[in-house]
Amino acid sequence: MNRTNVLKLVLSVALLSGTGILFARFLRQGDGVSEQTFFYDLSEKKLFAASREILPPIRGLNNAEEDAVRAVVISVNANPKDEGSRKIAYLEKYAPELKQQIEKVRAGQAEPLPRGTRNGLRFVRRVNDAEWHSVSSPEGEKILTEWNVPGADGKFPVVCAP
Repeated sequence: MNRTNVLKLVLSVALLSGTGILFARFLRQGDGVSEQTFFYDLSEKKLFAASREILPPIRGLNNAEEDAVRAVVISVNANPKDEGSRKIAYLEKYAPELKQQIEKVRAGQAEPLPRGTRNGLRFVRRVNDAEWHSVSSPEGEKILTEWNVPGADGKFPVVCAP
């Protein structure tokens, strides 16, 4: 074999190996979407993970009472793997009639409600608040957005998944 053919062979093997490594890394990566989300048990004051398909409120950790609501957990330093930087931005629950309607839509038995109607039946609050506010109210809109501001380091918080 002459020198040119050996060089071509070595280059081909190197390129093929590099492609194989990149392909293997691609296959190992997730799609970035978690099948679970955080819920917060109001009576126990504890976070736990459950399927993101479940509609809040749900049964909590300690009894059959539906006192667990969805918790939007953020990392204030923009590193979702740093558990020390996590905090609850807000809690969310649905009115019983919205839960029923969504379940009917999922079963193919109804059409989705208009967004404005849905937002009037979704409620949010901060962890230490006593009152729930409709997402469509001025206070509800404030709760949904107030956490999304840059910190002292200039980084915006990111939403975390379990």
